[in-house]
Amino acid sequence: MGPAGSSSLTIAAQHIFDGAEMRGPGSVRISQGRIEGVTFGEAEGRASIRLPADAILAPGFIDIQVNGGGGVLLNDQPTEAGVRCIVEAHRKAGTTGCLPTLITDRSEVIERLAAVAQACLKIPGVLGFHLEGPALNRSRKGIHPEAEIRVPDGRDLAAIKSFGDRGRSIVTLAPECVPASMIDELIGAGLRIAAGHSDANAAEIGQAVDRGISGVTHLFNAMSQLNAREPGLVGAALGDDRLFAGIICDGIHVDRAGLRVAFRCKGRDRLMLVTDAMPLAGTNRRQFMLQGRQITLHENRLTGPDGTLAGAHLTMIEAVRNAVALVGTSLVDALIMASRTSAAFLGLESELGRIAPGYRADLVAFNPNFEVVGTWIGGVGSMSEASHRG
Repeated sequence: MGPAGSSSLTIAAQHIFDGAEMRGPGSVRISQGRIEGVTFGEAEGRASIRLPADAILAPGFIDIQVNGGGGVLLNDQPTEAGVRCIVEAHRKAGTTGCLPTLITDRSEVIERLAAVAQACLKIPGVLGFHLEGPALNRSRKGIHPEAEIRVPDGRDLAAIKSFGDRGRSIVTLAPECVPASMIDELIGAGLRIAAGHSDANAAEIGQAVDRGISGVTHLFNAMSQLNAREPGLVGAALGDDRLFAGIICDGIHVDRAGLRVAFRCKGRDRLMLVTDAMPLAGTNRRQFMLQGRQITLHENRLTGPDGTLAGAHLTMIEAVRNAVALVGTSLVDALIMASRTSAAFLGLESELGRIAPGYRADLVAFNPNFEVVGTWIGGVGSMSEASHRG
C-alpha cells in the first residue's frame, strides 16, 4: 500500500461485502479517510492494493464491549497507552472500531479514565467507551467486585456523565437498582444505556425501555432468565424489537441452541457480536489478575478461583467465524452483526458499517480461513504477511 497517512488509495478485491450483500470483483476508492467510490466489474489494474484472490473486503468490525487485550486490562491501565495497546491488539483480528470497557471499580478509576477519554478518541479505532457498572444488581454480579457495586453518588455521576461527549459511549446498569430519574439524567447527558447484570422482571425492563434504554449487555449472561410466568430480562430482550442486544458468540457463554434462539428472535439487525475480551486476547499468556483475583485460561474459558466466567477469550474475527459455524448464519448475516448493527446502535449508521460513497474507510480483509489479511481505519492500512501489493 501507499505510505501511512496517504490521502488516497484504491483497493481491488475479488469479493466485496458492501454491508448489504456480497459482490465483486471490484475496487474501492478512498480519499481523505472516506470512501469516494465503489466500482464493480473487473478490478482496476492500477489499484494501490490488490488483495489476494480469495480475500473478502468488508466493513471493519465494531466491538462495543472490550475489557482488554494485548496484555492490558483497562481497569489496570486507564491511560492513553493502555487504550492504545488494547485497540492495536484487537485491530489485528479485524476490529476497526471499539468501545474500551471499564468494569465496576472505585470512583477514582472512573475519574482517571474520564481524564484521558477525550485524548483517547484520537487513537485510531476508539469510538467511545463502555462503563459496565457500578450500578449493577449484586445477585447478578458475575465477576464484578461486589464491594464496588453501588448506586452512583454525585462524584460518580459527574465522572460518568462526562463520557456523554466522549464519542459514542455506553453505560451498562441494572435498571431496577437505580432511580428512574438517573436513567433520564444519563441519557440526557448523551449516553446510551444498556441493561445488564440485572435481575429485573419484564415489566421493569419495559418501563426502562420506555425511558430510553436501548441495549442489553451480553444477552443470557448475568441476568434474569426467561421462565414460564416471568419473562425476565432475557424474555424482554428477545421480545422487544426496540432493544439491541450484544451476545458473546464463543460457544461457552451461550449454548449453541441459545445462540440460535437469539438470532431467530432478534435477527441480524438487532443482535450484535461482541467479544467481552480480557487482557489475554492477542497474547500467549494463560493467566492474569483481575482486581486481586487470579483468572485462568483453560480450553478457551476464562474463570476466577470459584469457577465464575471472567469475560471471554475471543476476537471479532472468531466471533464471525463462530456465528457461521455454531449458529448457522450466512456469512453475510454474521458480518452485519459484526459491524452494521453495532454502528446503528451507536447512531453511526450513516458513517460506518457499509462500503459506500461517503462512509468512513474503516475496512477489514480476511480469507476463507477467517484470517485477517488487512485493516484500514480512516483509509490508513495495516497489512499482514498473508497479503501482497498490487
